[in-house]
Amino acid sequence: MPEKTGKSLAEWKNILAKKNFAKHGEGVKFLKTEHGVTHGFANTIVSLSKEEKQEPNDLVVSQYKGKELLLPIYEKLLKSMKKFGKDVIVTPKKTSVSFIRKRQFALVKPATKTRIDLGLKIKDKPTAGRLENSGPFGTMCSHRVQLTNVNQVDKELVGWLKEAYDKSI
Repeated sequence: MPEKTGKSLAEWKNILAKKNFAKHGEGVKFLKTEHGVTHGFANTIVSLSKEEKQEPNDLVVSQYKGKELLLPIYEKLLKSMKKFGKDVIVTPKKTSVSFIRKRQFALVKPATKTRIDLGLKIKDKPTAGRLENSGPFGTMCSHRVQLTNVNQVDKELVGWLKEAYDKSI
């Protein structure tokens, strides 16, 4: 980013924090007009600045508001993936949680009030049974598993998660 905008993301965040814009568009306009940042970078900078204002735990709480029955599934997935190694990075976002090693290997998203979609990145693995194609995840993931019950986070599923983790280096 510094090569394209002249400043690091941290520097841009400090600039925006001092202005404290109420609306996304105000921040974008400010960066474009006052600092000559292109629209794409301005939009990204403002989005990332707002995303980090929420605590990671708050993001997860927001995702599961009205979907509290799904929290045990998420928590079991989280616990399973943290056992893979200290290099597992858990990154909550507005609507999902990414699990990253060097690259994202899993994505957990409460899709409905009764279902979590687990996205996996396992290149060259055929789909079979509950290991479906990526569906709504598109190219972010190669596979999707739909989870409606904590018991579905079983040995087979943890094996797929581990395989995705192992391939994400």
